[in-house]
Amino acid sequence: MPTRTETPERFERCISNGGVVLFPSDTVYGLACDPSDAEAIARLYELKRRPPAKASAVMFFDLDAALTAVSDCLGDRTRAALQSLMPGAVTALLPNPQHLFPLACGGDPDTLGLRVVSVPQLWGARVPVLQSSANLAGGAEAQRLEDVPEVLRGGADLVIDGGELPGTASTVVDLREYEDDGFWAIVRPGAVSEDVLREVLKPHFHFVAPEYASFIREDIPFYDEFQGQVAAAGAGEGVRRILELGTGTGETASRLLDEYPDALLVGIDESEAMLAEARRRLDGAAVELHVGRLQDPLPEGKFDLVVSALCAHHLDGEEKADLFQRVRQVLDPAGRFVLGDVVVPVAPPAHQVSLSPGYDKPDTVADQVAWLTAAGFRVDVTWERDELAVIVGSPV
Repeated sequence: MPTRTETPERFERCISNGGVVLFPSDTVYGLACDPSDAEAIARLYELKRRPPAKASAVMFFDLDAALTAVSDCLGDRTRAALQSLMPGAVTALLPNPQHLFPLACGGDPDTLGLRVVSVPQLWGARVPVLQSSANLAGGAEAQRLEDVPEVLRGGADLVIDGGELPGTASTVVDLREYEDDGFWAIVRPGAVSEDVLREVLKPHFHFVAPEYASFIREDIPFYDEFQGQVAAAGAGEGVRRILELGTGTGETASRLLDEYPDALLVGIDESEAMLAEARRRLDGAAVELHVGRLQDPLPEGKFDLVVSALCAHHLDGEEKADLFQRVRQVLDPAGRFVLGDVVVPVAPPAHQVSLSPGYDKPDTVADQVAWLTAAGFRVDVTWERDELAVIVGSPV
């Protein structure tokens, strides 16, 4: 039977000798082994019934040791972010140009997952470990030692009892582009909230495409009502060509194509990852999706319908006014421009939308009506709720 211990020296010795350790982290129970030992990793994965090509994070129990080991992955901005977030219940995905800890990276050697924890039983341990949650693949996380499946407790060489743990796994945050442009994204929600991450990492938060639907509906409980209002505002006769500004994962596009199954939809979005999700969702539909920013020249018209949902609020006022002018130029004289977006409310909202200062730049409905009017539109506000509005412009 494996022994139970609370000494970091015995933990380090077991790891160095090729053992697998069942241990308490700061979130849930985990399994650990030497990240450079292929046999130990294979054994850990076999115990968990985890696919061998799947990546695992490398965990440290000392922040300085971690920052020294992964220094080739870090610029000043990313290093400062890690120093603010770690030790803590965060797993950071980092760029890995030197292919550090390759056995932990699975099929993506250019990405390294990093965890730094503070665990009383392992204070002073400086050895890095490959770590994975102490559950069978796809199973529930273990909050107590007795929650760990018996096959894992019996298969470990060393078992450390840390009592009852918080029970929520770490938040996985993508920092691979953070050094260059401040981009970061939540890959898996977890113990550290989005608000905490926003405060530390600001300003360029994005959702990872496959998770976007659940995130946005949690953030905006009436999201589907909003989308329905956008689609209804776009309904009409003779729509053959649609331009969508900010296609995202294809939520709005799907609704528009349900309304107009014979139309061609041209969509732009600055995120290739989002567009990849949209292509999957819209497979078989008549769509042309392109990477592009709203500040860039628009695709050539004429379009019968131009729609933008939850995108233009990333532009400042001057950029919005310019966009509206360019939309007017590509819109058919009999067409419509539907703008559904976050706005600055007149009264305090009942439900507040999460916004990133410096990245999200909503304006009032009145300001946007004025810019649309100046661009040559007759304007109707067809729906408002809290911090969202749907505005329709028709060329005059």
